[in-house]
Amino acid sequence: MSTPYAKLPAWADYGLIPVINLFVAFVVAGFVVVLVGENPFRAAVILVQGAFGKGTGIAFTLFYATTFIFSGLSVAVAAHCGLFNIGGEGQGYIAGLGIGVVCLAFDSILPWWLTFPLAIVAAAAMGALWALIPAYLQARRGSHIVITTIMFNFIAASVMVYALVGFLKPLGSMAPQTRTFLDGAQLPKLNWVIELFGAKIRSAPLNVCFLLALLMAFLVWLLIWRTRLGYEMRTYGHSPKAARYAGISETRIVIVAMMISGALAGMMALNPTMGDQHNVALDFVSGAGFVGIAVALMGRLHPVGIVLAAILFGMLYQGGAELAFEMPAISRDMIVIIQGLVILFAGALEHMFRPYVQALFASVSPKAVGIEAVKGKGA
Repeated sequence: MSTPYAKLPAWADYGLIPVINLFVAFVVAGFVVVLVGENPFRAAVILVQGAFGKGTGIAFTLFYATTFIFSGLSVAVAAHCGLFNIGGEGQGYIAGLGIGVVCLAFDSILPWWLTFPLAIVAAAAMGALWALIPAYLQARRGSHIVITTIMFNFIAASVMVYALVGFLKPLGSMAPQTRTFLDGAQLPKLNWVIELFGAKIRSAPLNVCFLLALLMAFLVWLLIWRTRLGYEMRTYGHSPKAARYAGISETRIVIVAMMISGALAGMMALNPTMGDQHNVALDFVSGAGFVGIAVALMGRLHPVGIVLAAILFGMLYQGGAELAFEMPAISRDMIVIIQGLVILFAGALEHMFRPYVQALFASVSPKAVGIEAVKGKGA
């Protein structure tokens, strides 16, 4: 997507700007902690130690990050094509329906390593198909993608309620959820990897979906920057008129980009369903689709940045739970406020400090921002 300011050096654009935004977010969050009568520095220590101080905390942080990687990649793929896919929540939710059907059908007859690929295909297909309808409406009818994807979030929630209180719920059960998956649909844990470094883990849901998320990040990088399709997506995202002039089909590129985005959003349902709770229940997505928007923006729409931003938000989730336990004055709602501040500065206000950083670079080294030095001045 095009940016309103001259291009900064890559290390400043992808590193310095997000760090400044994050620092300001935590400074403002520190004032919020002071208002409730707690020490912000001690709170910061508890937050970091809760996420990375012990093996169990690291495992939980990476577990949360896994879901955010999928949702962040989903937003990034659409954004490179100039589309704002805000429907990741619904696409991930409806993908749970496909995962549930596959797991319930095959968990008693196949091992996990055969059920897992089938579930991946089902999740990606359901997410892509759920994104197809808003994509078609945008490409052929001019319906705004933001409006349609938001509406489809609500439709997906209603469909899942119907399924989980109906044909997916086991007989005699009152809970709106499927039966517990058997061993053939339960993913193995990756806690042993952390334990190789001497950390002790009592119980944590980190599973092989984390490896799948990293693989998807690599494949998205290949797609966006190393394929013709990715070039067409970026061209359309920068200038639809130029893309049409170059012979790129607007309908095709919008639909393909949104279906890939929906497939990635659908795969985030694998982590909580097969890797943790081992069933499909109401609200299992838990807002991860919306967090993915902030993750993608903070990661500058680049897979590496998205992985790092997802780990940051995983830290906020896990460390925030520890903080609420250690400091009773800081409730769970206060943790949500801190998370919201990070989202505010990393997402909605991501360009707040860019003009000042650009002016600083221009005064020190004009060539660094693509400005020719005035003759007789500068380098």
